[in-house]
Amino acid sequence: MDRQPDLDEILDEVARGNVDAFRWIVRRYELPLRSYLCSQVYDLDVVDDLAQEVFIAAFRSLSSFRRGEDFGRWLRGIARLKLHMYFRATVRRQNAMERFREEVSRLLEEELDQESANHQAAAIEALLRCINRLPDRLRRVVRAGLDGTKPALLAQALSTTVGAVYNLHYRANQLLRDCVKRELADGR
Repeated sequence: MDRQPDLDEILDEVARGNVDAFRWIVRRYELPLRSYLCSQVYDLDVVDDLAQEVFIAAFRSLSSFRRGEDFGRWLRGIARLKLHMYFRATVRRQNAMERFREEVSRLLEEELDQESANHQAAAIEALLRCINRLPDRLRRVVRAGLDGTKPALLAQALSTTVGAVYNLHYRANQLLRDCVKRELADGR
């Protein structure tokens, strides 16, 4: 039966320059370390990266490990430091992305507002041109509607019925809608 080497023997091998001996430490402590990391981070890719960083840091600072102490606890201490650094970097990235999104949003909003204002101004100009092209009777109906004149008063002024005023108003709206669409499509 193969005897499992103890940690002190492995540490002595690594200290003598046998880098491959560190693999035994990785195999022995990988599962508990990854379990600890998974309890803190839910992305397995991040857990893989952090576990690798912890083992690299442990290898580089093996001389600081005090023999006789719990090696797993020492590794978890390194893991806590790596987790702290990971969370700080994540928060910084998230804050930077949020500032970026806000800036892009602000710039787009300014451009959209300007474009909207330009479009509204063009639509209003087109509407005014189209109103001026309407026959006199329809133009009077539109202007009376814009001024807030009651249909009954307008019907009296035009010597017609209120129903006829509504029909004229409907016809004027159709003509204006078509005219404005053409004007805006032509880019006038």
